[in-house]
Amino acid sequence: MQNLPEIPLADYHYDLPDERIARFPVEPRDTSKLLIFDNGQIQHEHFYDLSQFLPQHTFLVFNNTKVIPARVFFQKATGATIEIFLLHPEAPSRIINDIMQQTQFCVWSCMIGNKKRWKAGEKLSIECVVQGTKCSVEAELIDNEKNWVHFSWSGGLYFADVIRALGEIPLPPYLGRHADAHDSDTYQTVYSKVEGAVAAPTAGLHFTENVFQQLSDKGIHHDFVTLHVGAGTFQPVKVQNAVEHTMHSEQVVFKKSFIENLLLNIEQVVAVGTTSMRSLESLYWIGVKLLTSSLGQRNDGEHFFIEKLTPYLDYPFEPTPQASLKAILAYMAGAQLEELVGETEIMIFPGYRFKICKGLITNYHQPGSTLMLLVAAFLGPQWRSVYQAALANDYRFLSYGDSSLLWRVD
Repeated sequence: MQNLPEIPLADYHYDLPDERIARFPVEPRDTSKLLIFDNGQIQHEHFYDLSQFLPQHTFLVFNNTKVIPARVFFQKATGATIEIFLLHPEAPSRIINDIMQQTQFCVWSCMIGNKKRWKAGEKLSIECVVQGTKCSVEAELIDNEKNWVHFSWSGGLYFADVIRALGEIPLPPYLGRHADAHDSDTYQTVYSKVEGAVAAPTAGLHFTENVFQQLSDKGIHHDFVTLHVGAGTFQPVKVQNAVEHTMHSEQVVFKKSFIENLLLNIEQVVAVGTTSMRSLESLYWIGVKLLTSSLGQRNDGEHFFIEKLTPYLDYPFEPTPQASLKAILAYMAGAQLEELVGETEIMIFPGYRFKICKGLITNYHQPGSTLMLLVAAFLGPQWRSVYQAALANDYRFLSYGDSSLLWRVD
């Protein structure tokens, strides 16, 4: 393990007035403001002009996860309401895409509101209509300590359809409101595809078909990863030394075609959002783990899990991004895999050396959050200038707020 610096959380705080938190999105979504930071210089634009500020050879990487209606409410016969917030699946598979296609039952790790009113083994039930079919859904708390909930339902329906009929889109807690009918659209990116996130990759909310057309007209290429954003993204950092913060893992999926595409476009990668950034940097470390362990010591479950401090371990050598990606492709060819499923809890904080991303498109993050640390790692001390400029120029903050295009400071 490298000698990790202490990261005093107080150094990454700033004053965010409550009125600067965007409660609702702007419409159309690409009319949001866009701050551009490049080599110490800041300029103020609008998102619909994004293509003008990206070099022609830019390779944009998006996260195409789709937010699921992860908040489900059951009512007991006593009248007590139990809120179940789906976090991540446990059985019969931990792969989210598999779970969404289950037709009888599944088990999820959950957060439970009003849990004191729900005993382990007690079944709750609710009726709903799924695509014109009546459906009875049962929830049973099967592990009181781990908050594991067993869901079962009638009708042979896909769980994805059941939860869509039953649940509510989970908005970030700092918005201070429940989702309304509009959020089902506005809290999804226009390119969201793979269901499984409980929070949106909000940097992508600004993109419209018009913006994509302008990017295409300029010859700018793009591709997609899938990282299912977890509720841990909102978890406040409660320790003084940020390095001691507990990170929650998130499932990430890379298609072989994406890795091949990334390898061809490795020189000018711009991540759309911190989730894309964390996915790309995690992918590099998967390759490092494959290259720096002998064949006999490999444990693929371990290799495709990137722990919080994986980047800060001591390695016999650190390969180039190209070598790392080629190692992953070689592994996938040998295992006849078309996609790689892993989990990451990577923590990026000041001192991290970025391996793949040259640019980042991102919103403005909560003071003292892990995402604030990531931006500070990317920009160095100049992150403060960016945030001061955004505050001084009436930018809107957090999930439904305005955007920025940041070029890395090495």
